[in-house]
Amino acid sequence: MVAAKTKHIAVRTSGPKSHFKKYWPYYVMMLPGIIYLIMFKYIPMMGSVIAFKDYSAYQGIWESAWCGLDNFKKLFQYPDFYKILRNTIILGLLKTFLTFPIPVILALMLNELRNAKVKKVVQTIICIPYFVSWVVVGGLVFDIFGVGGLFNNVREFFGMETLLVMQKESWFRPIYVLSTIWKESGWGTVVYLAAISGIDPSLYESAAIDGASRFQKMRYITFPLLIPTILTLLLLNIGSFLTLGFDQVYNLYTPMTYAVADIFDTYVFRVGIQQAQYSFATAVGLFQSVVGLIMVVTFNKIANKISDDGGLW
Repeated sequence: MVAAKTKHIAVRTSGPKSHFKKYWPYYVMMLPGIIYLIMFKYIPMMGSVIAFKDYSAYQGIWESAWCGLDNFKKLFQYPDFYKILRNTIILGLLKTFLTFPIPVILALMLNELRNAKVKKVVQTIICIPYFVSWVVVGGLVFDIFGVGGLFNNVREFFGMETLLVMQKESWFRPIYVLSTIWKESGWGTVVYLAAISGIDPSLYESAAIDGASRFQKMRYITFPLLIPTILTLLLLNIGSFLTLGFDQVYNLYTPMTYAVADIFDTYVFRVGIQQAQYSFATAVGLFQSVVGLIMVVTFNKIANKISDDGGLW
């Protein structure tokens, strides 16, 4: 009878209340993030209804007249729709396949540095650009590649003519990729270095006993154990495949490069904000979100087949 009471007490003390009392500091730490998600991610979803309405600021969201799929028909019939879609897909592919692997490579290289001070200095230097605004980065790029900038000064030194790089369509995509790598790759190494730090040191010790070199340890231990983290972050990036970011493109493109640089984000800004076509702009955003959802679900299934721990669910 005493054993039964003790068991009953043990069951009760392991309930939700005791769990909350034990881990309440962690729930408090989560609270700001949860509030942010609810206020800026979930509540705004209610506004997506204006994609199916002829929205009027005077009538409000709920009083505006329904128009069904007219905004989506207008989007698909827009003369420049396929050009904007092509530009978005091309830049998305470049960002995924050319810039995404760079943080992985940097993390593997930093992990091989044995001098802790040098490692911290290098990591700090490559992470600093992440905290620089795209407005500042765009200004730097225009200064470097503009007339009288470093790029053209070097060309003139070797007897070549001045080149208006920022006004040429063929130069926009390379500059987009290089600026992305310079600004974001260093910050991307933080997650991978954290994942590497969680690898069991005994694995490296066993490999050293077997005579494995540093490169072999990186190839057969570090990189394979990073694959679940890589797949998870890749899935998160794929979810925003058509949402490349307004700031970067807006601060790098010019009217002369619209043909290769105009994407959904900049198009929505011009149409939705400058021309006040809110319903149409919402339809474009909803289209991006649906495509992103389909891609995440598809690639999540592929990731689950590649690795047991690779998918998001």
